[in-house]
Amino acid sequence: MTLQNALVLTDRRAGDLHVRERVLNAAIAHAEISEGFEEYLEIFDAFYADDIVVSSDTREAPIRGKANVRSFLFNFLVPLHVMAETGGLSVAIREMPIPGDVADETHSAWTLDLIGLSGATCTLRWCTLRRWNGSRVVYEHHYDHEQHGGPLGFEDLNLSGAVPSSGVRRPS
Repeated sequence: MTLQNALVLTDRRAGDLHVRERVLNAAIAHAEISEGFEEYLEIFDAFYADDIVVSSDTREAPIRGKANVRSFLFNFLVPLHVMAETGGLSVAIREMPIPGDVADETHSAWTLDLIGLSGATCTLRWCTLRRWNGSRVVYEHHYDHEQHGGPLGFEDLNLSGAVPSSGVRRPS
């Protein structure tokens, strides 16, 4: 599903909160970070309100306003894209809805798998609460963060531009 098709569907069924949530989550899950980070920014621009507030149980202060959140997102996405495109990092993201009964509020559980060329993995899990106003997200909170596996290092990626042959070690 292209972002344009997703937006048409969302606009037609703007009254259905769960349709909007599914379309947003599907757009995020199907975007390919190895191909570029711009699609994620387009998704953000299309679904989030100008006065968005994003908070997390790992940050002291929330991020307020679309420009500030967009900048934060950009600073996260660009290095991830570079590691995926040139470093051989495999990136997979999955989402599972969490049932809820609060009007204009959705919850979902996310899993992000990062797999280096060395086979080392780092899996991040968290939950997201979103509050909607019409077709736009006005508040997003990330909670219940988990990390399995350590951070990936230079030895797990190919940032030199050349893949070493089997059995040949890179100089230290």
